Formats: sequence, structure tokens, C-alpha cells
Amino acid sequence: MKIDVLTLFPEMMSPLFSSIIGRAVADGKVEIKVTDIREYTADKHKKCDDTPFGGGAGMVMMAQPIASAINAVDPLHKARRIYLSPKGRVFNQGIVKEYAELDNLLFLCGHYEGVDQRVIDLFIDEELSIGDFVLTGGEIPAMAVIDAVLRHVDGVINGESLTEESFTGGLLEYPHYTKPREFMGQTVPEVLLSGNHGEIDKWRKARAEEITRKNRPDLLKRG
Repeated sequence: MKIDVLTLFPEMMSPLFSSIIGRAVADGKVEIKVTDIREYTADKHKKCDDTPFGGGAGMVMMAQPIASAINAVDPLHKARRIYLSPKGRVFNQGIVKEYAELDNLLFLCGHYEGVDQRVIDLFIDEELSIGDFVLTGGEIPAMAVIDAVLRHVDGVINGESLTEESFTGGLLEYPHYTKPREFMGQTVPEVLLSGNHGEIDKWRKARAEEITRKNRPDLLKRG
């Protein structure tokens, strides 16, 4: 999979090149290219934002630098072009799997008050939100989406890890324990030490249902 990220602040994307995703990039399993939108502005002072028509607070990212950057990195429109925005459809595990089936993704990170609407109308395939709140820019949402999607790309992580986690089967994940057996007076549930995998599976399912009922009852209603 090839991923392009367009941003005014490329240094913010450095976490993508560490840990599990960083190893996948280093091993050639995925390709991530971060593009500085400022490199494509026609303004000699590298200006990429201006005041909004109609007045109002803040600045708006200008259309020309963004359009030029998109045309440079995706001239044939092979990528699904995504603008991170509170106005978009809300990201979830279903969208993770949808994106994981694609070969090319392009993420546009807005900043300030957002981007000129003409960029969205002419160059963007969809707007995507990671929740009902507002951040200072699209960089953190882009990293969250990329991390979630790349976990489902072959070879990035052990496929078995994807089969028993939150949202798989409509439930949140059951609790995990490791050594030591006792910590600060708390002990590991005996069933996990029994070696009886049938009973362990039953315990895990019951705990997953309990946690889901407590924290996300809406997931049970969907089922």
C-alpha cells in the first residue's frame, strides 16, 4: 500500500516512522510519503493561507498550493483522496477494512480554520472525522487513521492479533494478564491458569460482553 500525506507541518508525522508502522515502512511492506504543501505554493514567501472571504476569525488554507501538491503526488488520481475534517463521516472499524483493501490513499491535513472549499469540491473524494471534537489540525487524525488501516495490511502485524480485539464480532476486547501472577494484591483469574481452553474462551467472551455492556451498550444494540 502507498500512502501520501499532505501537510503544512511534515515534522508532525514523524511518529509514523517508528514502532510497528516504522518497521513495516523499513521492510517495504508499506510506503508512506509526507509532502510539505509549502513547497508547492506560487507565493515567493511560501504563503499558504489567507483571511476568509466574508470575514471571521482565523485563516484559511489557500487552494493553489494544495491543488498543486495533489497534482504532483497523485497526477492520475489513483489514490482515495481523504480530507480530515470534523464535517466528515465518522471513522470506524468498517472504514478501516474498507481502506485496507485499497492500494493508494492520500490524506490532506487541514489547519487553522480549514481549507478553501474549492479544493474539497475539485480534488477530494471524501471528508473523514475521527470523532465529535475539533483539533488544531488534521495531522493527528491522519496518523490515527493510517495506524488503524496499516494494521490490516498483510505482513504488518501477526494476523492472529486481529481476530480477537475490540470491535471484532461487535464486542470490546476482554482483559489481558501477564507475569507476575500476583501484583499489589491482585491475582490473575484462575481460569487463565487452568490450561482449559474451552473454559478460557467462555471466560473471555463473558468478560468481553460485560465490558461492552458497561462501556459501549450501543454496540450490543447494533448486533
